[in-house]
Amino acid sequence: MKLFLIAGEPSGDALGAALMDGLRHLDPSVRVHGVGGPAMIARGLDSLFPMERLSVMGLAEVLPRLRELFALRDRAAAAALDLDVDALITIDSPDFSLRVASKVRASRPGLRTIHYVAPSVWAWRPGRADHMAACIDHVLALLPFEPPYMRAAGMTCDFVGHPVVAAPRATAAQAAAFRGALTGRPILVLPGSRRSEVTRLAPVFGEALHRVPDDRVAVVPTLPHLVDLVVERTASWPRKVKIVSQPIDRMSAFASADAALAASGTVSLELAANGVPMVVAYDMAWLSRVILARLMKVDTVTLVNLVSETRAIPEFLGRNCKPGPIGGALADLLTVPSLRDRQRDALDRTMDRLGRGGEAPGLRAARSTLAAIAR
Repeated sequence: MKLFLIAGEPSGDALGAALMDGLRHLDPSVRVHGVGGPAMIARGLDSLFPMERLSVMGLAEVLPRLRELFALRDRAAAAALDLDVDALITIDSPDFSLRVASKVRASRPGLRTIHYVAPSVWAWRPGRADHMAACIDHVLALLPFEPPYMRAAGMTCDFVGHPVVAAPRATAAQAAAFRGALTGRPILVLPGSRRSEVTRLAPVFGEALHRVPDDRVAVVPTLPHLVDLVVERTASWPRKVKIVSQPIDRMSAFASADAALAASGTVSLELAANGVPMVVAYDMAWLSRVILARLMKVDTVTLVNLVSETRAIPEFLGRNCKPGPIGGALADLLTVPSLRDRQRDALDRTMDRLGRGGEAPGLRAARSTLAAIAR
């Protein structure tokens, strides 16, 4: 069996890698082609082009690169058709990957198409599910409340669990060693996994750190290709900074932190898995901010709040992404035990609902994928 996978950002690369593991566990004859990052490449994928060329977010950021993105879309679609694969599996990055699926479907209507990560139609642009159904047969959902939205649009859909529940975590000894090597008490600061996010959020997050005690060390986990940018953007921060980019250091940092200031995104679930209370903040280009504000259907974008059905995590979005209020909320989180306790209850509820203790999500996703192809 030949499959064509497309991942467009680090989180999708991780999902693709776990899916590849699950598929090969269930069917060792599976051969995988497509586009992916380091994790998928480590499992044998010969990526058609560097995944980083797709890692762009926000309308204002995408517009200048439309010509390049269209060319990459055409290249990916042509490769999938030339290889005569048994199924196309697109992983997140819907603005790119669904365009590939649509182009492939137009040339080969009978090809099975699967999308991993349901679009957040419960949050904004509900019409996306209907649009997706025109080129996608089956959806692998990460959140337990998503399948009904996909089925209502005419696709099959399985909740396969969120990969965060199976992600490796540092041991107590590793966390203690990491903490002991610092010159102060750690607080995680996570200004995003894209260059545009780091550039925009690092100055705001740095200013917010004025409100936390002097003995705090800002530990900044990042990706290897962003280290130079993070070093540059954190040079003026008012607290000591420790930048980590290796997986074991990242795990140890998450396991040792008392609290975190994080960009909005799936990192909130990684923090939840480690029981780290957090403050969430995010901003984007003005045009993107205005458009999204008009389209939003929910009063929170933090996944912990949504999955736990609480509003325990404070968030500062768009024009509310200001250093003063963010820093104040972070200071409160460090000093008020009841706030941390309330968050930890929500974090535990979130992890249980995402599949903690069950079969690994990558294996569940692989079972669902093979069943969908067989249908």
